[in-house]
Formats: sequence, structure tokens, C-alpha cells
Amino acid sequence: MMHEGRAGDFLFPGWKPGRPLSASALETVLRRMKVTGATVHGFRSTFRDWAAECRNFPNEVCEAALAHPVESKVEAAYRRGDLFEKRRKLMDAWSIYCTTPRAGEVVPISAGRGAAAMRQSAG
Repeated sequence: MMHEGRAGDFLFPGWKPGRPLSASALETVLRRMKVTGATVHGFRSTFRDWAAECRNFPNEVCEAALAHPVESKVEAAYRRGDLFEKRRKLMDAWSIYCTTPRAGEVVPISAGRGAAAMRQSAG
């Protein structure tokens, strides 16, 4: 488990003690890997689409996992819990989905049809 090798309160600690990884860290990783056509928000969007289309988790659990604020002031006033155990189950299911090999053709991120279309529109 990642938890066992972790030091401190953060799953992804930053360089400064007691601070999380910066918001731009994943963008930097993508840039250094020369990944084009992918964004940090795209990863979040992919998770949200998967949670809505492939799983049966309640909307409020999915939104809480993405740290989205509760839009309705009335609902926000009554929501006292953090849905932690339900979010943990959602993250466990996402982890299994992301780490389970799939049969079929593997298409590298930079070689897919979307990447080709992006290169054409950028040129």
C-alpha cells in the first residue's frame, strides 16, 4: 500500500516539509515527458466520466472525491460528513480500474486519433 511508504500527512508530499505537491507538479511532469494532447484537468474529467458511466457511486461521493464545492447552499448547510469511507471505496475501485491490464491494442497517448487531430489543428 502507498500508505506504508509514506512519510507525513500527504499522499503526494511537496518539496517543502508539511506541504502538499504543488498544483502545477503534474503539468511539469507531462511537459518533461513531452506528452501533448493531455491535461491535468483531462485526468480529472476521465475519472469523473468513468465514475458516472462505469460505476454506481452516488453523485455527491464523486463530486466530493474531486473536491468540488456543494453548489446548493441548502444542501451545503445540511451536509456535515466528509463521505470518507465512500470516497475510499470509490478510489479503491478507480485504482483497480487503472492498474488492471486490458486485452486488445494499446495506443500510446501521443499516437491516438485525438493527438493527430490536435497536431493538425495546431499547425
